[in-house]
Amino acid sequence: MKISDVVRRKGDSVVTVRSDATVIDLMALLAEHRIGAVVVSDDAAAVDGIVSERDIVRHLATEGSSVLEGPVAAIMTTIVHTCAPEDDLTDLAATMTERRIRHVPVVVDGRLQAIVSIGDVVKSRIETLQAEAAHLRDYIQT
Repeated sequence: MKISDVVRRKGDSVVTVRSDATVIDLMALLAEHRIGAVVVSDDAAAVDGIVSERDIVRHLATEGSSVLEGPVAAIMTTIVHTCAPEDDLTDLAATMTERRIRHVPVVVDGRLQAIVSIGDVVKSRIETLQAEAAHLRDYIQT
């Protein structure tokens, strides 16, 4: 299965935040959309970074509440692992597990197209296993 199959099912909507937004603004965005990470993009096309709930918690623990008034740029991850629509989902799942990352932006020609979460990967795998089980049941019964 390809990343494009997952994106086709879940949609290609991506929530982004500017690097100069405050961490408080970021938290409101995460809560509003009920998501765990946001792609940082100053032009809504390039992937300048990624920032997650974990980043907020880590920086709160080390820097205190002053981090909340600061810019997203201060806490975001700037080296972002991305994938392409034609990449294999199983390979991405392995990469996400190895690197301990939960969100991977999907990029085409340097432009942000979608985002895939570990939840999307797990859901896709469960659906595949359920379809295989149903096929085997049908085969055995006929």
